[in-house]
Amino acid sequence: MERQNGRAGNRVPWNKGKLTGQKPPLKLPEIWAIRTRLQMSSNVRELAMFNLAIDSKLRACDLTRLPMQDICQGSHVGTRAMVMQQKTQRPVQFEITEQTRQSIEVWIKTRDLKSADYLFPSRLHASPHISTRQYARMVHRWIASIGLDDTAYGTHTMRRTKASLIYLRTKNLRAVQLLLGHTKLESTVRYLGIEVDDALEMAEQTEV
Repeated sequence: MERQNGRAGNRVPWNKGKLTGQKPPLKLPEIWAIRTRLQMSSNVRELAMFNLAIDSKLRACDLTRLPMQDICQGSHVGTRAMVMQQKTQRPVQFEITEQTRQSIEVWIKTRDLKSADYLFPSRLHASPHISTRQYARMVHRWIASIGLDDTAYGTHTMRRTKASLIYLRTKNLRAVQLLLGHTKLESTVRYLGIEVDDALEMAEQTEV
C-alpha cells in the first residue's frame, strides 16, 4: 500500500497548479494534426467549425448559434468579425485567417447557405442550429482522433487555444483580455493558467 502511494505521489497531474476542471489548450502540432485529418476525410462542416473555433475564441454557446451575417457579406467571409456574447452581452472582435475563410466558404457553398441562415444549421428539424452538446461531441472526437485523452479536453479547449498561443508569443495580457472579451484581468489569468502576481506585473509593464 505504501509503495502504491509512493508511486502515485511521484506522478505530477497535468493540471497541477491550475483550477480544477480547467481544460488545456491545443498545441500547434495538435492543431495541424486535427486539421489534416478533417481535410483528408473531406469533412467540410467540421473543418470550417474547427478553424473558426480556433480563430474566434468564442464560447460554445456563441459559436454554435453564429448567424451567417455576423461574418459574411453574401457568401464572402470577412477578414474580421464582431459578435455579441450571450454570457456578457458585450461585443468581441476577432480576425478570420485565410485558411479559415476558405474552409467556411467551401462549407457555405456545399450547404448552399443564405445570409439569413445560421452558419452551422442543425440536421434536426427541432433546432435551427447545432447544439452545444453536438459541438462538444465533435471536440471530443477531434481530440481522440489524434491519440489524446479526450476526457481531459472540452469546448473551452478551443476557446483557450489561440489565446494561449498569442500570450506565449507576446506576453501581452491586456491584448489577450480584449481578444477573449473578458471584463476582468483575473478571468484572463485564470484562462491562461499563469500566476496572478506574474500576470499583474506583466500587465503593469504593458500600460501606456
